[in-house]
Amino acid sequence: MTELSRAERDASAGTGSGPTGGFAPLVPELDVTSIATSLTFWCDGLGFRVAYERRRAKFAYLERQGAQVMLCEINGNWQVAPLQRPFGRGINFQIATDDLEPILEALSKLDWPLFEEPSESWYRIGESEETGSREFLVQDPDGYLIRFSQSIGRRGIA
Repeated sequence: MTELSRAERDASAGTGSGPTGGFAPLVPELDVTSIATSLTFWCDGLGFRVAYERRRAKFAYLERQGAQVMLCEINGNWQVAPLQRPFGRGINFQIATDDLEPILEALSKLDWPLFEEPSESWYRIGESEETGSREFLVQDPDGYLIRFSQSIGRRGIA
């Protein structure tokens, strides 16, 4: 396939209708080595759905319970340095969910390893309160670190 110009990528035919409820104020766009492999992981493994995509441009806009992320196969656009695995070193993307179990089951069916097993964490917020979550971490096919978090409530600090 011939390499598309930036204008051709941006204007290529698309499918879908956009994210439910509109676009989030902050949406990371992740460069990926294979859009097909990444879509399998993000959709079949993590439960995201394609809000819209431009297949010829190898771009997809995904959403899950209000969380949004864009995936684009590496094309050199906006690349500030050579990409080396694992991608996204120094960052993890926390994604809130109402239930970890369906995600864990889907990842198990894909035989996808977890970076960190599910555990309970309590984080201090302010002087007298903590917020709790049950969470796990997993790396996507390119090494981006994804942390899913399910709220287990708040509690006062004794």
